[in-house]
Amino acid sequence: MDRLPLVRDHMDRHVPTLRPETDILDAVGFLLEKRITGAPVVDRAGRLVGILSEKDCLRLVAAGVEGNLPHGNVENFMSPNPETIPPQMDVYFAAGIFLKRTFRRLLVVDDGKLVGAITRFDILRVIQANLTNVR
Repeated sequence: MDRLPLVRDHMDRHVPTLRPETDILDAVGFLLEKRITGAPVVDRAGRLVGILSEKDCLRLVAAGVEGNLPHGNVENFMSPNPETIPPQMDVYFAAGIFLKRTFRRLLVVDDGKLVGAITRFDILRVIQANLTNVR
């Protein structure tokens, strides 16, 4: 291996996103339609402002009164200020972050703008591609 594998070389650059003003029930439909467990929330300028996870969406049911779901926008239910990493970080360091956290995806941000995401599964691919010939 000539150099350490970097996040930017293994991240997904096409990440489905939501806007803060999106209706929360539409956002739930979006997650289901895309078959994803969460989505970054970006403003009009593409800056990351939060993340909406399936766990955040469970608040809809937990906050419901007498079987009625509460209303609101994504910004009312999202988790603000998600942990992010830069694209130039090596995947070994990213793997260490995953070991200390419960989430399965890290958002990749460059100069405040979302540029991608990397998952635990992506790092497994790096292991297979770069480390299996080391044995």
